[in-house]
Amino acid sequence: MATDSTQIFLQYPIFTRFILPFILVFALTFGILEKTKVLGESAKKLNAIVSFVIGLIFITILSPTVVLSNLVLFLSIALVIVFVIMVIWGFFSGEGKMEILNGGKPGLKIAMFVILLIAVLFGVLWAFGVSLPTAGNNLVTALFNQPWSSNFWTNVIFGVLVAAALALVLINKGGKGGGK
Repeated sequence: MATDSTQIFLQYPIFTRFILPFILVFALTFGILEKTKVLGESAKKLNAIVSFVIGLIFITILSPTVVLSNLVLFLSIALVIVFVIMVIWGFFSGEGKMEILNGGKPGLKIAMFVILLIAVLFGVLWAFGVSLPTAGNNLVTALFNQPWSSNFWTNVIFGVLVAAALALVLINKGGKGGGK
């Protein structure tokens, strides 16, 4: 049986299925127990023991570990997509010397944002290995009836929701009138 020599230790199943989920659950549980002080004011050791046990129980049951792994992958992809959008948008309308749209008409900014979203959508489709529709298939089949499409569209919806939440926060921040 041949093994893949290019695989690093971070890719081993023991690391990805047990160690990383345990560390994540332990850290989150410990942080929540420390912040809420559920077990007392100076219960750092007790919080650590409870977090350790919860982490061990968590990794011994398969389904929550799989759900957590899928959620972390989903979150990572969504954050990268939002980061790319923010970097490109910052190039067009930032406060630096490379600003293109700052001081322009609001309609131009909206149009550029729509073009940016379409460009990022095509970039994400390309990154997922989606080929553009040809004469033999249609766009609906190419985008929705693929093995990867449910995960992809879940990520797209999550990214849109995050972008909408950021837009609402930025709009409300600008409309408050509290200054610099």
